[in-house]
Amino acid sequence: MTTTFPDKTLLPDDTASLRAAARFVREHDSAALLPLLLPGLAGPDLQALAGHCRFAHAGLLLFPPDADSLRAQLAFCGLAVGTPSHPSVVVRERLARRHGRDPAELDVQILRPQVLGRHGQRRAVEVFALTVPPHSGLEPIAAHERTHQHEAHLAFEIEDPSPLALRGLCAILVRHGARPDGGGYNPHEDGTVLYFTLPADAACDYGRLELYARGDHRDTLAAHLDHPGHTAHATHAGWADDPYDRTRRDGRQPAETLLHLLTGAWTTQALAASVRLGLPDVMDTRTAYRTEDLARRTGTDRRSLATLLRYLAMLGAVTQEPDPEPAREPAREPAREPAREPGPERGRESHRTQERFRLTDLGALLRADTPGSMRSLALMYGGPFYRSFGGLDHAVRTGQPAFDHLFGESHFDHFARDPELGPLFDQSMAASARMFHPLPGHPVITAAARAQAPATVVDVAGGNGELLGRILTAHPRLRGILLERPHAVEAARRRLNAAGCGGRCDYRAGDFADVPSGGDVYVLSRVLHDWDDDRCREILGHCARAMPAHADLLVVERLLPTDGSPSLATAWDLHMLCNVGGRERRADHYARLLADAGLELVGHGPLPLDAHVLHARKTAVAGAAAVPDPVTRLS
Repeated sequence: MTTTFPDKTLLPDDTASLRAAARFVREHDSAALLPLLLPGLAGPDLQALAGHCRFAHAGLLLFPPDADSLRAQLAFCGLAVGTPSHPSVVVRERLARRHGRDPAELDVQILRPQVLGRHGQRRAVEVFALTVPPHSGLEPIAAHERTHQHEAHLAFEIEDPSPLALRGLCAILVRHGARPDGGGYNPHEDGTVLYFTLPADAACDYGRLELYARGDHRDTLAAHLDHPGHTAHATHAGWADDPYDRTRRDGRQPAETLLHLLTGAWTTQALAASVRLGLPDVMDTRTAYRTEDLARRTGTDRRSLATLLRYLAMLGAVTQEPDPEPAREPAREPAREPAREPGPERGRESHRTQERFRLTDLGALLRADTPGSMRSLALMYGGPFYRSFGGLDHAVRTGQPAFDHLFGESHFDHFARDPELGPLFDQSMAASARMFHPLPGHPVITAAARAQAPATVVDVAGGNGELLGRILTAHPRLRGILLERPHAVEAARRRLNAAGCGGRCDYRAGDFADVPSGGDVYVLSRVLHDWDDDRCREILGHCARAMPAHADLLVVERLLPTDGSPSLATAWDLHMLCNVGGRERRADHYARLLADAGLELVGHGPLPLDAHVLHARKTAVAGAAAVPDPVTRLS
């Protein structure tokens, strides 16, 4: 196309595309734009994406004949002419690979002129400019790229990213038709980008979407790159133009991916070892410590600890920073005896690399005093459950838990008898309590709390009382009953008393056959996945017999996805097979088990950590339920 500039010159360029991109960025916001990109996106999924993702820029590739022409294009579109630019290494390499050219032939610059949204939001147009001088032989590249728009994309920045939120947002995108399409981590900007190809029926001219998250999220990136839907040899939308870009896929990638998977056990043990050594507890997120200081605090070998710390830095549990103070050689005393070979430490000081390490927010979750600490999980997964997974082949071959095979008894009995493992297991269960955060606001719970007569919540196999305590704390009019085995009842009593709600709770020591009758709401949290179908029917039958006609049952479990999308439920399905002989299930599977026990699944809604809450009532009164299906009420 050609554009006429005010000085009457005609330049063959892409000014109209640049002008359209700037207008697009000005006029759209996240809430209105996302449904155009993902047709059918609505309800809680739209709220989650729009609430966490800020529309940041639109990107496109232009082909000016020289720098002056590019500046003229910017001026004509109302964009800042003085916007700084720098070489675009990544896009240059992608163009070279796509068109079989020498990268040295391609002069590609990147610049980001700012654009203000309708309400003053600061956004940008990300411009990649490939200089195409007349008669240079690069015109075929420009023609191909104009037709296929490989580099055109829309970018969203994630506000306050956390690993959990980032994975959840990726899962929503995949669920609505976006396909993982590469990504990378830029250590200079300390940012992670994830690329997606948009569905074919997206109602816009951009075919790709990128999520940008500040910080190092390489665990999420690895899962994204290894997603079954990932297009191994796709071309990707441009990003920070850094040689660390990880979008390259060549013949070595399957081997590299397999090595990454095979060494997953190293990750488990590195994190667990750091906890056993007390490393996170002598660090914090504000201060960078020298290796020798951390070695002294933890009673470890300095050089060996440095090796572990560098691996933890690769995992994102700590960050590695240069020491601003130069290394000093140790003073040497005059020799008083013949020289000897240096010992393990003597020869190392002269090769010392000064470095400091600081705990990240991710690593802080391994501290004992962090709210929501996952320290106990690291010890469990790096301890008894780590050993049991060594017998996974036995579980697959026989259908019997590997834990029972290795330890000679079930993990329930084993932990109950061990004075250290029992409390640790209870703590590890509480470490996943963040999945309970929305549960006190479930419509069934709130309806019970508003009833005229005080209502009772019965927590069946309620563990250490974490969930029941949250419900009773949120609703002071509710009463509770916790059913557990004797050794766990006392721990629950202490926790609920400490939470200030023990006076409204009764405790029953017993088994599933002892489910108390007369409650208004019954809760089964992470119980059914421990058992096979026959035992689940028994447990649900005990609940159904104890439930009055008006009572509700809430079941908290992870649900296996129906479309093969990544989910923690898939991982926990293998964990249950190996350690307890149970399984994770799909929603329709639970519906059949409930029906066999005389209960009907009313609905289900999502919880954090890929969990769900299923709402069931007795079949005879299911149609008369006054409480709405919570499937669209929880997020």
